[in-house]
Amino acid sequence: MKYVVVLGDGMADEPIQELGGKTPLAYASTPVMDELSKISEIGLVHTIPEGMSPGSDTANLSVLGYNPRQYYTGRSPLEALSIGVDMKSTDVAFRCNIVTLTEDDLPYEEQRIVDHSSDEISTEDAAILFKDVVEELQNEMFQFYVGTSYRHCLIWANGEVVELTAPHDVLTQVIGQYLPKNEQLLYMQKRSYEILKDHPLNQERKAKGLNPANSFWFWGAGTRPALSSFEEAYHKRGVMISAVDLLKGIAVGAGMDNIIVEGANGGLHTNYEGKAQAAVDALVKEGYDFAYIHVEAPDEMGHQGSVERKIQAIENLDGRVIKLVKEQMDASGEDYRMLVLPDHPTPIRVRTHTANPVPYLLYDSTKKEQHTWNYNEAEAKASGNDMAHGWDMMKYLFQ
Repeated sequence: MKYVVVLGDGMADEPIQELGGKTPLAYASTPVMDELSKISEIGLVHTIPEGMSPGSDTANLSVLGYNPRQYYTGRSPLEALSIGVDMKSTDVAFRCNIVTLTEDDLPYEEQRIVDHSSDEISTEDAAILFKDVVEELQNEMFQFYVGTSYRHCLIWANGEVVELTAPHDVLTQVIGQYLPKNEQLLYMQKRSYEILKDHPLNQERKAKGLNPANSFWFWGAGTRPALSSFEEAYHKRGVMISAVDLLKGIAVGAGMDNIIVEGANGGLHTNYEGKAQAAVDALVKEGYDFAYIHVEAPDEMGHQGSVERKIQAIENLDGRVIKLVKEQMDASGEDYRMLVLPDHPTPIRVRTHTANPVPYLLYDSTKKEQHTWNYNEAEAKASGNDMAHGWDMMKYLFQ
């Protein structure tokens, strides 16, 4: 038996009036998921422990079978693992986003965040901007590392874990109350804006109609993680397929292998087919037992507040990932179980994560059920299937 998870990050949502009271998942054209739902189990799963922040970090740890209360030490340390940072026990890692501020003729504290991802800036553009800031700010205490797209890393030697707000939770708001209280972190954020707001590359970006990437934003602080081995826990050899450093870092910590897919960028126009093909090849040709396909696009579109693009991301997941995986796994002759779910909701209404339970679909090629339901939030709830602890999902998948 082979096992595959297809995770549409932030795919779950709330009913939207302009969609006739449907969620994007219910409104989208998803013939493959709806066909699978008729012969599969669907239900709800609670991925976020009560009282914990509903992030992709805690939620994906949960889906992979790790109780976040036990294993979570912060978001950025997991990303640091992916980048290859050898964190000391006294180091503190921070996510360093490159964001878009309004560039109003106002003090830094009175600016607003326009875009947490700077129009999904390419890694190549981000690296150029990053380099010019880091050359001035980096020292023995503060070390910077380039990540992917707008997502980068700061390591503070012998630092402290400072509670900071994610930029996607501050969209359109005046940033003053969310800035670091620590003087050094605040200085670096302010100085990054002074360096970047008139940077030639940002002038080029604005001329092309793109948002400038004009300020660093620190958040997600934490200490070195210590995950147990996924293979030892479940006796399955696993592989992670994601464009996002967070997921790749979780894989490193769990002892899973990462497969890097060319053209996978964490955005709406990612290489969906390449991810699906990489998973099938890993399972059928390379001897892996388990593949985890992570697609970031629905979450990014939720943060952008775009109903149309979130629907497109969900339809891409259905037609360009799940369809290909099912067709090729069926053709291979391998028995397999496929779990489809989000990690958390990212409702268009709030443009950030919530802790509500998410719908799951569990298909078993050896056990075809008979149902009339489609795969969406409301029908998953109506099914009566409700898993209270997301970290039990792996055991359920493998049973």
